[in-house]
Amino acid sequence: MKVLLDRAYDVAALLSPSSVSMIAKKMEHFDKSANTGQILSSVTSSTAREMLDGFLKTWHKSSLSGKEAGYLLIASSHSLDKANEENQTELVLTGPTTPFVATRRTEQVFLDVITSAQSELFIVSFVAHERPSILTALQKAADKGVRVNVVLESSVDSGGTLENDQFVGLKAALPDATFYQWTEREGEFAGGKVHAKIVVSDQKSAFLTSANLTGHAMERNIEAGALFHGGDTPRDIARYLLGLIDLKILTRLDD
Repeated sequence: MKVLLDRAYDVAALLSPSSVSMIAKKMEHFDKSANTGQILSSVTSSTAREMLDGFLKTWHKSSLSGKEAGYLLIASSHSLDKANEENQTELVLTGPTTPFVATRRTEQVFLDVITSAQSELFIVSFVAHERPSILTALQKAADKGVRVNVVLESSVDSGGTLENDQFVGLKAALPDATFYQWTEREGEFAGGKVHAKIVVSDQKSAFLTSANLTGHAMERNIEAGALFHGGDTPRDIARYLLGLIDLKILTRLDD
């Protein structure tokens, strides 16, 4: 049965739910002794046809009826579709375009995650210059009641590694946001930096990227990242950041 389940998954991964339903309908009254060409002709892709042929051959060796095997295909398709809906990962590449892989602007992904927030946002970056589009999106989020938390690298005077205090201008631009910094860096973390670049929305969406919140990163650099929708990753990242705050490792700028 495991082999048949694996074959059903392979078919469902290559065909749309409607195509799977059509195949399952054909299989309802299909006899194992009949020629499978009628079912295989439903699929135009050679790869999908090969996978479907493997499923049908494995089904022939099982005790399932055509109707039951069709239901197995439908169940596999639904489970895969549901899993993709609840847990999606998208590669985000910014820079010169190529004909091989589509690129998507890092700035647009930042904006998409920010505007999707309904209750809480975390923004983490090593450096952040005053990028108008992102600042406007963050302020709009704050205006609709979203808690906006910003974690940045601090200046040398505050225990960090930057010559200038980047919080001053950003606090003026985002008066409703809460800013955090890493001030105590002792022992094995001496000389460490807030080097992560993250935006997390409602513990449901998270964007991890190499890009700082700067003009060069948004417009000129080759940057790479991953966007996560659903699943454990956004929740785990948010919980980690909240844990750093609870343990006073990250301290509120006003404290």
